[in-house]
Amino acid sequence: MKKFMLLVAGLCLVLSTFSWGSDQDKTDVSLRLESAAKTLTEIINTPDKGVPVEILEGAKCVAVVPRMIKGGFIFGAKHGRGVATCRLPNGHWSPPAFFAMTGGSWGAQIGAESVDLVMFIMNDEGMKHLLQNKFQIGGEASAAAGPVGRHASAGTDYKASTQILTYSRAHGAFAGVDLGGTWIAPDKDSTIAEYGRDIPVADILTGKVAAPANAHVFLAAVQRSVVEANAQKAKKAAEKQ
Repeated sequence: MKKFMLLVAGLCLVLSTFSWGSDQDKTDVSLRLESAAKTLTEIINTPDKGVPVEILEGAKCVAVVPRMIKGGFIFGAKHGRGVATCRLPNGHWSPPAFFAMTGGSWGAQIGAESVDLVMFIMNDEGMKHLLQNKFQIGGEASAAAGPVGRHASAGTDYKASTQILTYSRAHGAFAGVDLGGTWIAPDKDSTIAEYGRDIPVADILTGKVAAPANAHVFLAAVQRSVVEANAQKAKKAAEKQ
């Protein structure tokens, strides 16, 4: 009985740690867009351990989860709300689509921590999953920690081998996070708060709706990162000549 009560107490701790209200308003989504822009910029520009320009240049979509919570007692868990955008045929980036991540694992885990997460979808298969209503990392979609540094090392087959490359940061430093078994699904509450109605993720990420004004801070951060990556790549090519 004592062990059972300890197990229940641990589970309650997890649930209380990771709980959030289901309602989202315009202020909530605006703050998330601002946090996502800041997280993306900081992780990309981390000295010596930033995201290689080849990743930024080749990414089909970019997804950011500011302050994903992971940890627990006995039961591990991951929960977070994020925002994503995909590259459009005209070279611009789509309006933001909101999603939620949920997942769990079994193991001896104590405590919880906040992790900033950036995901780069690198190929068409990965993008197809993101356009779906729901998918599981490690199931339908493959994910792996992305290479770090200003340039990907020679021979790194980051496009073909993995659909999603991840970069995570805890306490200001790069940290590993296992996303296996994590489910990604549309965040209906945030979508309604942002667009005034529930819109399919595919319609948002393919540019069938207009981007609200408060989304520009996030989209500008993505565009700026790509422009800077292209400039760095051009500079490196010029130096070789």
